[in-house]
Amino acid sequence: MEDLLKVGVITTTHGVRGEVKVYPTTDEPERFLELDYVLLDTGRELRKLEIKNVKFFKNLVILKFKGVDNINDIEKYKGRDLWIPREEGQELEEDEYYIADLLGMSVVLEDGQEFGTLKDVMETGANDVYIIDSAEHGEVLLPAIRECILDVDLEKNVMTIHLMKGLI
Repeated sequence: MEDLLKVGVITTTHGVRGEVKVYPTTDEPERFLELDYVLLDTGRELRKLEIKNVKFFKNLVILKFKGVDNINDIEKYKGRDLWIPREEGQELEEDEYYIADLLGMSVVLEDGQEFGTLKDVMETGANDVYIIDSAEHGEVLLPAIRECILDVDLEKNVMTIHLMKGLI
C-alpha cells in the first residue's frame, strides 16, 4: 500500500500573489479545508507546504501557501502533484477503497480464473469504471458496481469480478 495519497494536481497560478488552482483528485474537494499542509512533488523531492487559505472556483480548489507570496515562487510547479500522508486520509466506508490501493491489483473471475490486472480507474460521476489489462481480451472497461465487483482483497491484492453479458 502507498504511504502517500494524491489529493490534487496544480493546474495553473491564480493571480500574482502565489495562489494556485488545483484540480482535486479526492472525492470531496471540501477536504482541503481540513488539511494543514500538502506535500508538493517538485520532481526531485517532496516539499511540505502549509496551507494558509482555501477557496473554491467551479471544479477547482484555489490554495494559498504560507511563505509563497509571489507567482514566480510557484509557477514552475504547474502540473505537479500534491500528496498527503495516508494517516491524514479520510476514513473510508465499507466497500470504499483508495485508488492507489487498487492499481496493479490482480483481477480474477468468479471461478478463480486469471483475467488481468487493474491498470487504471476512470471516475465518471455515476460510478467509477475499472480499466483492466487482460492478455486475452486487451483493455476491458468494467463498471465498479456490486453486480460486477464481487470481492476486493487488499491483503492478497486480488479483485474477484463477474463479467456481465456484453462486456467483452
